[in-house]
Amino acid sequence: MPFELGLASYTLRKFDLAKALEMTNRVGLKHIALKDVHLAMDSSPEQIKEAVTKVQDAGLDLYGGGVIYMRDEAQVNRAFDYAKAAGMKVIIGVPVPELLPLVDKKVKEYDIKVAIHNHGPGDKVYPVPATIIEKIKDLDRRIGLCNDIGHTIRAGVDPAASIEQFADRLLDVHIKDETEATAKGNPTEVGRGVIDIPGVLRTLIKINYAGIVSFEYEKFENDPLPGLAESVGYVRGALRAIVS
Repeated sequence: MPFELGLASYTLRKFDLAKALEMTNRVGLKHIALKDVHLAMDSSPEQIKEAVTKVQDAGLDLYGGGVIYMRDEAQVNRAFDYAKAAGMKVIIGVPVPELLPLVDKKVKEYDIKVAIHNHGPGDKVYPVPATIIEKIKDLDRRIGLCNDIGHTIRAGVDPAASIEQFADRLLDVHIKDETEATAKGNPTEVGRGVIDIPGVLRTLIKINYAGIVSFEYEKFENDPLPGLAESVGYVRGALRAIVS
């Protein structure tokens, strides 16, 4: 495959870490970004080490954490210490704009990337990738985008076009699908919605994207495995058709 597929563990937010790791393996994904429900932000170094060991023992790569909200200086400091202790390569985060100079400083100090996540039309700060770029364009290039393609299309922006437009700052991708390309859109299985998933995948290949494409499946939170498996299978099949 031209890039690696992974999981945003928010998908499995109703399950404990052990079960989440088991389910991730069942759908054949090998990279995971943990939400704080699976590794609390206030975990001790010992608790973080224990969780990291569980991830490694499951044969998975703990590549990142998030989405992590950073609303004050203490939360920024905690996010970087947490990521460093867990060996995470990227923080998928939402720092308030006033804290971006501090985030810039921390990125240089820790050499950990920060992929700022857009949240669509309901988000007044970072609704779409362009609003993120506007705020980070002059900052360290290790500060970039997590393009959540579901929220992107709900804001009326074409996901593939936004991926290509801001390719040089794309650090993470949340792949999903939506029932409508408006604020009324709801999550659905990848391939059943309105997003041109093959177009997104072709664009990621075109820009030589080297990060992780992580599934964030939000439908049926109490029984996500069938829909997650369908979504993963759809993307794998589409990728095989594209690269064959």
